[in-house]
Amino acid sequence: MSAAEPPGDGDHQLLVLIDPLARRYDGESVRIAKDVLSAGAHTKICLADSPDEFARALSRRGSRRPVVVGDDHALLRAVSQLHRERELADSALSLIPVGAAHTLELAHALGVPRGAVAAARTALDGAARRLDLLVDDSDGVVLGELSIPAARPAPGPPHTVWDTCRTLVASLVRPAPPSHSGPVRAHRLRVEADGVLLNDLDRPVEGVSVAAQGDGGLADVVIHTASGETHTVEAKAVTVSGPDFRYRADIQVAGPVRTRTWTVRAGAWGLVLPVGA
Repeated sequence: MSAAEPPGDGDHQLLVLIDPLARRYDGESVRIAKDVLSAGAHTKICLADSPDEFARALSRRGSRRPVVVGDDHALLRAVSQLHRERELADSALSLIPVGAAHTLELAHALGVPRGAVAAARTALDGAARRLDLLVDDSDGVVLGELSIPAARPAPGPPHTVWDTCRTLVASLVRPAPPSHSGPVRAHRLRVEADGVLLNDLDRPVEGVSVAAQGDGGLADVVIHTASGETHTVEAKAVTVSGPDFRYRADIQVAGPVRTRTWTVRAGAWGLVLPVGA
């Protein structure tokens, strides 16, 4: 990890954490972001070569406001660490989105500007918006949406272990909307929202999704049953249980688990966005 602290003209004190994947993917955008930030603030640039170095730099940030240069994975890594350290309430993150389009879907959905220049200027002149967070009972966090899609088996035997794994991961990472055009293996899941039973094991489901509304203190819970019905409710806490199931939380696949509870933490984390966003 290397660090530099060129003088800046503003009063900002920034820690700029540059994800190694961002440097490899688009070094020019990273350079532009560094130039814009250094021209407008007192910056400490950290070129983390590993997740451990990224974590150490963030932990030692002092009074500096963290600016992450990278994709959705880097943003989630930063939020997860600050949550584990119980420092989210006192921190506001900025993100300079650098990465392939499919790795920035969460960032743009949250309102982060597209492009290095616009995002860097927002880091300097934007306003921190407090956003809701989904926290599970293993202390994991979800910034956007979690989903439990039905598994779609690979077409036709024979199946290798690798084929089965690829099919399962594909269904989790890019889950298709519920459809009756092909075979699916529906889940038998019990779903409770704020203690109210929404679905029991005797009614198979093709998918369950939970997403924090942003800043309303509630989550939208959507259940797609195998019979073609859709049920939507709002809740502060959601518990899903049943036979082993996997789920996608933002951009990560987790499980298998037999039960998991997610709870909305209102205004738990701060993201610097354009003024008025």
